[in-house]
Amino acid sequence: MVTSLDDPLRRSLLRRGFALEYATLGWNVVGIVVLAVAAFTARSVALAGFGLDSLIEIGASTVVIWELTGTGEARQRFALRVIGIGFAALAVYLLAQSTVVLATGFHPEHSPLGIAWTAVTAIAMFALAAGKARTGAALGNPVLATEGRVTLIDGLLAVAVLLGLLLNSLVGWWWADPVAGYVLVVYALREVREIFSSND
Repeated sequence: MVTSLDDPLRRSLLRRGFALEYATLGWNVVGIVVLAVAAFTARSVALAGFGLDSLIEIGASTVVIWELTGTGEARQRFALRVIGIGFAALAVYLLAQSTVVLATGFHPEHSPLGIAWTAVTAIAMFALAAGKARTGAALGNPVLATEGRVTLIDGLLAVAVLLGLLLNSLVGWWWADPVAGYVLVVYALREVREIFSSND
């Protein structure tokens, strides 16, 4: 942690960090319910998978909330490793989902609810990710900043799912979402490598 911050500023930044994480946590808890309804209605593998991704984000936010309540390099290293495992799980999920959807040629139904939720989720996640990056940098807290990249990936995944839903709905391009998923796999794996190489 940065030691040059005065106590009032540090407390203010910590409060902001907690607020960002609790907002992310609450959003994803609601999202699991909304996505379950949308996925069941549209029989959409992508929406069901995005709901599972919300579980990863919930876990990452919980880790950061825990880390912000204490101090010490050992605590930070442990939290970063847990977030790295979350990135790895996300990469595996995206790879498996995209491959299964492409291999089976699964065509979901149209989902107005899914389109609306993924659109607002993308905006919310990008805003939260930017806030975490700024707050983490100001605090000198790599855990908060790194988890901000998990939130960024959540936003990018929302955009990918949204694009897939729109292309499927408008022009019948059912394969657009799984293809976008492969791009995010590369990003997630890069983050895993950076996290674990910096903690060696």
